[in-house]
Amino acid sequence: MPLPFLTGLRVVDLGQYLPGPHAAQLLGDLGAEVVKVEPPDGDPLRRLGPVDSDGTTAAYKLLNAGKTVIRLDLKAEGGRAALEALLARADALVESYRPGVMDKLGLGRERLRALNPRLVHASLSGWGYDGPYATRAGHDLNYMAVGGGLDASGLPDRPVISYLPVADFASAQQAALAVTAALLGRERTGEGCFLDLSIMESVLGWQGLTLTAAARGSQPGRGEALLSGGAACYRIYRTKDGRFATLSALEAKFWRSFCEAVGRPDWITRQSDPLPQSDLTADLDRLFATRTLAGWKELLDPVDCCFEALPELAEVPGHPHIAARGQVRVSSGPEPLVETLMGLRVDGGPPPSRSPLRESDAGAVLAGWG
Repeated sequence: MPLPFLTGLRVVDLGQYLPGPHAAQLLGDLGAEVVKVEPPDGDPLRRLGPVDSDGTTAAYKLLNAGKTVIRLDLKAEGGRAALEALLARADALVESYRPGVMDKLGLGRERLRALNPRLVHASLSGWGYDGPYATRAGHDLNYMAVGGGLDASGLPDRPVISYLPVADFASAQQAALAVTAALLGRERTGEGCFLDLSIMESVLGWQGLTLTAAARGSQPGRGEALLSGGAACYRIYRTKDGRFATLSALEAKFWRSFCEAVGRPDWITRQSDPLPQSDLTADLDRLFATRTLAGWKELLDPVDCCFEALPELAEVPGHPHIAARGQVRVSSGPEPLVETLMGLRVDGGPPPSRSPLRESDAGAVLAGWG
């Protein structure tokens, strides 16, 4: 079951692809009723990538679980009228159009306020509603680049693409947080508001540390900082069998425990070597290449040193800790879905569950909304 915090609240989701739909889904996890409005051909994510036997992608099913999906032609008078009827009864609207699209549909801010002055309208666009990039096209990689999320990460000779798309998921969580806060604020003021949210700025908001270092001329090169690969005690290492292990023994006590466990107490004082610690890192590269991943687990799992094996994706659901916590649900059948629920448990309960998405029509939804 969803959590009860937003029970009784109604959310209209006009998003497509990932950020907007995931933001609305998180609100549904917290108890809101979410109705997703799609064009007659459906959200393009239905067909973006390999499709299941029913003609729909797994990604679409996962990102829209828990919702009621209806289709409306918003370019036609009847479709706009049906959407307006929904918005007049809704508590929140989540959409991810470029700035100006809602105005072209006849649903700009003034019209929405006239329909429902208590409506919280969250617009999650790529760049935000003003500035020279406001109407510029973009995707996660572009937002990560401009927002400062790429330059400091990756290999010394080049940045790397993060996967899954960090900006998309980060902005979805920020949007859900903002909507929840705005709904709380509405309880005091009695009025809704317009939320201008930018996918790029969700990444930019994390960059205070790196931007400050860059402004002071103290930002290390890519792969040379304490947490980006410059410290031997905080790296990913390849094992004898071609698998990978993570070590994050930042504190002196953890590093000491690691060095003692591997029989190299002479390395303990080298933790403070200047960054990047190329020589010490090379020593650890050679060390980790002497055992298989299973061998390293056998040696280091009992040691309090911040060591963890890097599981392959297919192994993640079966990891003993993940399996015990119950956040991952795997459906049965020839086309299983692996659903990752919201990582939240209240008063010892389980993570909020999601029902499969269901298709409906505007008339049925409006009848239920009264």
